[in-house]
Amino acid sequence: MVLTGWIVLLIGLAAAALSAGSAFTDVADLPESESSQAYALLAQAGAGSGTENGTIVWRTDDTAIDDPTVQNQVASMLAAVAAEPGVEAVVSPYGEGAEAQIDTAEHTAYATVALTEDADTDAIRATAEDLGGSYEVGLGGQAFTEQPEPSQGTEIVGVLAAFVLMFLVFRSIWAAVLPIITGVVGVGASLLAVMLGAHLVDLSATSLTMGALIGLGVGIDYALFIVNRYRKALLAGATVPEAITKALNTSGRAVVFAGLTVIIALLGMFVVNLGLLTGMAQAAAVTVLFTVAAALTLLPALLGMIGHRALSKRQRARLRNGGTVAETPPVVASLWARIVGWAPRGIAVTGLVVLIALAMPALSMRVGNADASSDPVGSRGREYFDLMSPAFGEGFDATLLVVAKTPDAASAAAFEALVADMNDVDDVAAVSAAPVQPGQSIAVASVTPATSAQTVETQHLVETLRGEVVPAAEDGTALQVYVGGEAATNLDIGNALMERLPLYLGLVAVLGFLLLAVAFRSVLVPLIGALSNLATIAVGLGAITAIFQFGWGAELLKVGTGAPVMYIVPVVVVGVLFGLSMDYQVFLVSRMHEEWGRTREHHGSVAVGMRETGQVIAVAAAIMLCVFASFGFSGERIVSAIGIGLAIAVLVDAFVVRLALVPALMHLIGPRTWSYPGWADRVTPHLSVEGAPEPGSAEAERPLAGVGGYRGRHEETE
Repeated sequence: MVLTGWIVLLIGLAAAALSAGSAFTDVADLPESESSQAYALLAQAGAGSGTENGTIVWRTDDTAIDDPTVQNQVASMLAAVAAEPGVEAVVSPYGEGAEAQIDTAEHTAYATVALTEDADTDAIRATAEDLGGSYEVGLGGQAFTEQPEPSQGTEIVGVLAAFVLMFLVFRSIWAAVLPIITGVVGVGASLLAVMLGAHLVDLSATSLTMGALIGLGVGIDYALFIVNRYRKALLAGATVPEAITKALNTSGRAVVFAGLTVIIALLGMFVVNLGLLTGMAQAAAVTVLFTVAAALTLLPALLGMIGHRALSKRQRARLRNGGTVAETPPVVASLWARIVGWAPRGIAVTGLVVLIALAMPALSMRVGNADASSDPVGSRGREYFDLMSPAFGEGFDATLLVVAKTPDAASAAAFEALVADMNDVDDVAAVSAAPVQPGQSIAVASVTPATSAQTVETQHLVETLRGEVVPAAEDGTALQVYVGGEAATNLDIGNALMERLPLYLGLVAVLGFLLLAVAFRSVLVPLIGALSNLATIAVGLGAITAIFQFGWGAELLKVGTGAPVMYIVPVVVVGVLFGLSMDYQVFLVSRMHEEWGRTREHHGSVAVGMRETGQVIAVAAAIMLCVFASFGFSGERIVSAIGIGLAIAVLVDAFVVRLALVPALMHLIGPRTWSYPGWADRVTPHLSVEGAPEPGSAEAERPLAGVGGYRGRHEETE
């Protein structure tokens, strides 16, 4: 019945999504800023039409760019472009007053094209490139900016690698394939739901790739933990229904806790208050919700159908012959647990040094947007940039819009003086503006930087104009000037994000502390968890900065050279990594806490937790690495940055933080790790992550302790 229900759900969602179609948008709501005020003024002046401008550039080999033969061939091409549907205007460089569109020394010229939103840019591109022959042709600008293509199936490689890893560990095809089936079904259903949700909230098409990235990783991991516990119960002699019950009552609880943590962290992005980003967070949260639901319903149904086939042939044979199979902890995990217990101080120091070294690049992170100058060599965007920049400067497509209110003649004169002064500002290549007419209340000037939009120099130019040049021009007049344009917009979004990112980090840290405090009824366990979560986040941001901003290996991922980190990336990484690092903390510490409740022996409990969860955490992290890293080769810069950042951070979190630093610190702190004030125990809700205590355990015999309400004073007495 459960399996049938999921099949019906998938068919129903697919039918609804196909009939409704897609409604994704890439229009982002700008935060209240100077650039948003500039655009509002432009709209008042009637400049906010539904057209977009693009550029067609061509270069000849040896023939002069203004040769009559060249002019005739280009004129034919531009006429064909003008005849395409959606083309409103074409400005040729060979017309009167368009001399600035030609550079005879570089044999290069360009035409500007105004398009409506529904214009077929592919047809226009094909028409322009028909110029062919001895010409190099490129198209760029806002109208011809290509949207990232969806992934080309690279995630399949990650899923196959995950299957191989699980098969090597479990030695059972069914045990290896069930987590993948569960993850894929959960993600598939969620992505269909997200497509429908795009009709209700603003969602970018990137939300689908983002959802697949996050959903496959956590979905397979969640199912893996449940399958692992199910197998342990079978090997201990439980029947199939008993083993399913045991798995859901232990690992299933942890999955619910971990999944809700990820969802809450993603929805916490509301504090950043960027509309499109909030929509992506909602889409990712829906994906995680579906994967949790699949792990708790579909997976148990499938386990009930396959029964003992989740075990290897050898394990099934031994069960038939001897009744139970004593599963010994992996040798490597047992040895490592001993090493951490013997040398906790050295391991803790080493772990901290590694984390600091990997996180250091994050201190230099610049938030912005990559432009065509950092596109991969051979891409259309890079070809366009390489044609335009030698002749017309790198900042040609980074034009700043200086929009002014000129309510009287004095302010109009002040604006014209400002236009003249801006020609002398460093890093300004050109300034153009029409004279302010009598009675004109809004005036506009275009400033072309000497550098591209993504550079530090252009960012400094915006800051110089806003902080020094414009205030000097406004002084003593009614003139009000606002600087907009792509570079200014990127700067404003980046500043708004970085102002709110500390609040978001603080929110997730406090949230992590409170959730772990409720789960384990301890002060130090959640404190260690919250701080280590922040360390993992810093490592992820450091990896992204080093690879995608510094450019250390970015070309190997086919995403171009170094560029500022897209503002979406750090916020998504913070939310997802918080949830994922909480997952491993919960799975690790819940087993330690379970053993602590049974024996009240601290160091032994830490060692048991490491021995029995070390292998599955390592496998889960390796699976995450495979899935996330596979998205790193998607060719889509944002998705690649998030995928690689998450892959590296999850690997470090599992092997350095959870399996080294956290247990080392717990050994150093000793039994006080589990201390919890009596007043807090009375007011804290009781939540069992690892299930009800087994009869006869020390935990079960202490009614005052609840799930984890041990008081440090009692331990000192013991």
